[in-house]
Amino acid sequence: MSALSSIPPARSRAPAQPQALSGALVGLTLVALPVFLLGWLIVYPILSAVLETVFPAGENGARALSLASYRFFFSDPYSLDNLKVTLWTTLVCGVLLILVGLPIALYLRFSQGRFAAYVQAMAIFPMFVPSIILSYALIRTIGPNGTVDLILNALGLPKLPTPYLTPWGPVIGLVWDNLPLTVLMLTAGLGQISNASVEAARDVGAGPFRVFLAVILPRMANSLLVTASFAVLGIFSAFTLPYVLGPAAPEMMGPFMDRTFSDNNDPLNALTQAVISFGFCLVFGLFYVRSIARNQEGRP
Repeated sequence: MSALSSIPPARSRAPAQPQALSGALVGLTLVALPVFLLGWLIVYPILSAVLETVFPAGENGARALSLASYRFFFSDPYSLDNLKVTLWTTLVCGVLLILVGLPIALYLRFSQGRFAAYVQAMAIFPMFVPSIILSYALIRTIGPNGTVDLILNALGLPKLPTPYLTPWGPVIGLVWDNLPLTVLMLTAGLGQISNASVEAARDVGAGPFRVFLAVILPRMANSLLVTASFAVLGIFSAFTLPYVLGPAAPEMMGPFMDRTFSDNNDPLNALTQAVISFGFCLVFGLFYVRSIARNQEGRP
């Protein structure tokens, strides 16, 4: 008993709850400003637009439930044509960006040397060209009496139909404008594929096409999804290139909203068009959020 009584009592550990609470408060303080700006600049305008179109103000200023602006949009042939040309342009540009950007990204991933550096510089160069400058350059190149027409005329060849002021004009400009981000994102996705897995497939006799289908493409599914989502969101909401290079009718939703608001002085229908455009973009945005969530779940 004497020996046991001489042993000092064990010190009780301080509770970790105050320390954890302090860390949580620090984390909340750090994200408070970004979350506030997100709610103020993005979430609030979206909710406000939806409420103003669903509960529009009447002649006496009172608000009542009404879907008249949405019924008008989906029954108006001109509005539907603009939505169709926007979806068509987005789909074509998205496919072309993957078809053009993926081979460039594959070359940059598995090639080295000075020529690969030149290819990378040329692929990223459009990122530093403003859209209005790009529009002017394309007009001077592929527009009427542009560089292409002058070269064909000098060679005694017939003129080619210009894509300027046609639906293909914005396609060319948007593909050129969004190519750098596409290449960078695909190259980043390819960087996660180890050289060892590619070399192992080659050692068992797989050719380049088989290596691409069996080794590279399955591991790039997430990168392709994220790249396509970003491309679709950027193209669907584009304004400058469709406004300058595209036809007056039908037109993409960006110029259509601007004309409805400024030329027709119709803010309600312009806001309705914005809400509908946001709804389509939200679908593609959910694919991106789902991809990010799946990556977070797969991390240890």
